[in-house]
Amino acid sequence: DKATDPSIPEENWKCIQQFCDRVNADTEGPSLAPRLLAHKIQSPQEMEALHALTVLETCVNNCGERFHHEIAKFRFLNELIKVLSPKYYGTWSSEKVKSRVTEVIFSWTVWFPQEVKIRDAYQMLKKQGIVKEDPKLPEDKILPPPSPRPQNSIFDTDEEKSKLLARLLKSNHSEDLQAANRLIKSMIKEDQEKSAKVSRRVNTISEVSENVKRMEELLENYKRQELSTSDQETLQTLFQRGEKLRPLLFRLASETVDDDEALAEILQANDKLTQALGQYRRVVVS
Repeated sequence: DKATDPSIPEENWKCIQQFCDRVNADTEGPSLAPRLLAHKIQSPQEMEALHALTVLETCVNNCGERFHHEIAKFRFLNELIKVLSPKYYGTWSSEKVKSRVTEVIFSWTVWFPQEVKIRDAYQMLKKQGIVKEDPKLPEDKILPPPSPRPQNSIFDTDEEKSKLLARLLKSNHSEDLQAANRLIKSMIKEDQEKSAKVSRRVNTISEVSENVKRMEELLENYKRQELSTSDQETLQTLFQRGEKLRPLLFRLASETVDDDEALAEILQANDKLTQALGQYRRVVVS
């Protein structure tokens, strides 16, 4: 309510960032927040709807993949479409709000090309004539400031870029604001790519660990001739999956040469997997 207070003409960035922090801290945050925001975006009070759209865009920039997954569902997209459609709230929603909603959906088709439902929803709006032409996204529109990030993010570690960004944001020149916008986008993209790599590494090492543990249990039973046909098939499937995981570990290792601790984890996982695969070949294949 504070972040979308219609009585305040300017954005309350402190409350907006606190809202983002709450979304990130709460397990149900990414699924609950879009429902709350949809209700505010549909408000008959123009300023409340516009503030809610700012909160939405800030969450997109700061609340990660789970939030992205929620806003890409038809359930949420339909709530935005209602603001534009004359069958719902389009007859009384202000032109400013409708224009902003159109910009938001269109920008997501650019930033999240893999999300088919967003593209389908936008194409439907064009097909029905609700959107006449693609909006021009303003280059000098500064993305909302990022909320406090974990240590070692690109905003903390790249001091040179952070200083340049601060200098550009203080400028009154349009070209500097455009440059700042491009720099923020590139820094966020770098940070997202880094997070994706960490996530891939953690998930792969976890899968290797679980597979190795299960293989060792099944191999012990195999040695004692206590393995059912079903378990024998499971063991073979685990071996085949292990064969595919090895090159993936090698690729992760080549991407992680600048992080000794992470590299050690990958190499340790590879050693355990190699031993399990070798044991399978000795016990089962031989």
